[in-house]
Amino acid sequence: MLGDPGLRWLVDRARRRLELEQPLTGTVSLSTPTEAQRAAAERLLGRSPGSGRSLTVRLDDVDAVLRRSGVSPDGLVAAVTTLTGPVVPLATAKEAEAHAWQEAYTPLDALAGEIPALDPWIVRLRGEGLVRRLVGTPDAARTLLDQVATVLRALPVDPPGSLPAFAARLLGSAHALDDGTPLATVTLAGIRALTGFRDGTGTEWRREAWASAGLLRDELSSTVLTLNLRGTPALDWAADGGEPCVLTLRQLIRNPLAIAAPVVRICENPTVLAAAADTHGADAAPLVCLQGQASAAALALLRHLHESGTTLLYHGDFDWGGLRIASALLRHVPWLPWRYTTADYRAAALARLAGPPLTGRRAEASWDPGLPDVLEELGIRVEEERVLDVLLSDLA
Repeated sequence: MLGDPGLRWLVDRARRRLELEQPLTGTVSLSTPTEAQRAAAERLLGRSPGSGRSLTVRLDDVDAVLRRSGVSPDGLVAAVTTLTGPVVPLATAKEAEAHAWQEAYTPLDALAGEIPALDPWIVRLRGEGLVRRLVGTPDAARTLLDQVATVLRALPVDPPGSLPAFAARLLGSAHALDDGTPLATVTLAGIRALTGFRDGTGTEWRREAWASAGLLRDELSSTVLTLNLRGTPALDWAADGGEPCVLTLRQLIRNPLAIAAPVVRICENPTVLAAAADTHGADAAPLVCLQGQASAAALALLRHLHESGTTLLYHGDFDWGGLRIASALLRHVPWLPWRYTTADYRAAALARLAGPPLTGRRAEASWDPGLPDVLEELGIRVEEERVLDVLLSDLA
């Protein structure tokens, strides 16, 4: 009696009321019904055809028809349950779903107990709804977050190794951590919390983010620019001629430097390194250029130098971007400032009052906490190229 397709709307409305814990009494209406829907309702209730713009049915009448016919002696509630399955009140369903989502994060909660530094990230992950958007259900979320915890628990990888090989070994598939997968998306967010790697987007950023945890998407794309470092045949050959040398991550991992200079300076911009090569050649002091944010290759090189006893001296642009680059590097490897303090900035800015204005969002400088205040006070950017003469004198 209620199985006619033209009465599907009526059964759905009745079930919805049961889910909301409302009685099946009163009327339900359907605007602009089809002829089939109108005819089905009229046959059910045995009433004359109507011609109004909407269709209205009294649920009490439907209940009475079902009881009187003997098809459903217990009335409309029993009929709807028989046709559509047990009804779970929405409040109960929502409470159960909320509990299921809470339980889905159990693998990460356990991980936070092992690695407390991840706790703030896990709290944010719960609140921002990323996991729900990626997978949709608590069961899928539990599976995803169990894999995320497995990966993060195995990081960082030292010495660095292949990302596909790591995924195959740990997760059973070399493509498990490919770009665009929910697992890769959430794991990269966890890596940022684990390593302090900067926020960003794009293919290169993802490559460097994986590398910050020792996972290499490839060993050739990540490079670092050097001048007059020694310790491998290629470096020795370049240093003999005072020529810059580009090292790949593959070279640094497979053939680390055999010797380390007592002091190595680090700059942000390749202009400084090129000018040192042009001006001093083979007599220039050893220099490493980051070319912006430190790449995986740069971090591998600088960590090796630090562990070998080299003192690292750093200089960068005096602007908010420069301070962020310097701070990110300092989280990975210790360095001392090379003309990169408040006094150095004040002297350079006051000597170059026509410099470009300072713009962007403020950044901090843990090696010299007063530096950001003076940058804001003077409001002038001082790029490395503008103090090149001073830097070159140090590199002689």
